[in-house]
Amino acid sequence: MSMLWKKLSSAQIIILGFAALILLGSLLLLMPFSTKDGMGAAFDDALFTATSAVCVTGLVVQDTASYWSAAGQAILLALIQIGGMGVVTVAVAIAAASGRTIGLRQRSTMQESISAPQVGGIVRITGFILCWTFALEMAGAALLAPVFCREFGVLQGLWYSVFHSVSAFCNAGFDLMGVKAQYASLTHYSAHAPVNLVIMFLIVSGGLGFMTWDDIRRNRLHVHRYRMQSKVILLTTLALIALPAVYLYFFEFADMPQGERIWSSLFQSVTTRTAGFNTADLTQMSEAGQFVMILLMLVGGSPGSTAGGMKTTTLAVAVSTAAAVFARRQHTQFFGRRIEDDTVRSAFTILTMYMTLFLIGGMVISRLEGISMMVALFETASAIGTVGLTLGVTPGLGAVSRLILIFLMYFGRVGGLTLIFAALPGRNPAASRLPKERLTVG
Repeated sequence: MSMLWKKLSSAQIIILGFAALILLGSLLLLMPFSTKDGMGAAFDDALFTATSAVCVTGLVVQDTASYWSAAGQAILLALIQIGGMGVVTVAVAIAAASGRTIGLRQRSTMQESISAPQVGGIVRITGFILCWTFALEMAGAALLAPVFCREFGVLQGLWYSVFHSVSAFCNAGFDLMGVKAQYASLTHYSAHAPVNLVIMFLIVSGGLGFMTWDDIRRNRLHVHRYRMQSKVILLTTLALIALPAVYLYFFEFADMPQGERIWSSLFQSVTTRTAGFNTADLTQMSEAGQFVMILLMLVGGSPGSTAGGMKTTTLAVAVSTAAAVFARRQHTQFFGRRIEDDTVRSAFTILTMYMTLFLIGGMVISRLEGISMMVALFETASAIGTVGLTLGVTPGLGAVSRLILIFLMYFGRVGGLTLIFAALPGRNPAASRLPKERLTVG
């Protein structure tokens, strides 16, 4: 076993780590103590829920509050926390805390897991990730506690505060508001400013990526000192929050009271790319509005964050490449820096993979379940983007459709290139090149 482990690449360790955590979570959720009826969950329910938690998605086939016991909810919260920070991050943190030496191989795996620019300083960054994660989660819980304690009592209110704070920061979208109405999410708080602000801040914080926060921590307001990647992430994130919010405000929520209209527009714009909470009834939106949300879900969060999806940087590279073609520039660029051709190829490979799996999955589910293509695509976009929003069909899906969503959630969390590198390790480019010939496109 030791020899086999040494032969594994960093990508293989990452995907096996997530798979092992999903399996462990499934086994725990099968136990009688995990459900309120004391019977334990069915295997397909346990597997789907564990995958959704580890992959910080939020799609559920059973209402979290009414189906899972306190122990089951605690198991889900642990899976969400580990899945959000990353299996490798948690493993390295435990090893460091126990006094074990972190070797070069472990540091390299950690670098790939959090998308760090270099191996040096990985242990320090791991410590920062842990401190920053727990600090923000506890701060969020403290801000939510007055609201939830007043509504649910002290003990239950504190538990709800911690659960929703961790779920929001890890961009998981799991909620315990089924005590009000099953699968209600945060719709009862659509006009509640403190809850909206805290949850949105936690979602954005988790979705920016730990390396971006490390940049902010070190350079404060001196934006010109930030790494180019941090600048791209911040600018793209701002655009993906502001532009959809304007659309939702004017075209989807125009009938709401002014205060609720503003909060709903902002909240849905923030949560759609990564988190899976919702404060509005998504089934009442127009098909155009639902399609906008599908596009946002496919993008997801940023590299090295708690979020999944094809990532903000992938979209930014694709847009910048198109702009370079329109401007007849030879290279893709950001902030006066040229982007390597390998990065551009990787971005378009990821984009192609996500779009292909998203469309094929939607078509298959639409045919199997007899639902409209728009509804099916909404589910597959939510799964592969690890978002967790749904138009209400997830609990009623058949076994094959659930397996499709499980695969898409797993793919969206570990990343397309990670799966490719794990399946095809050690492949190096050939020294020779084929003859070149021109191909007309467009």
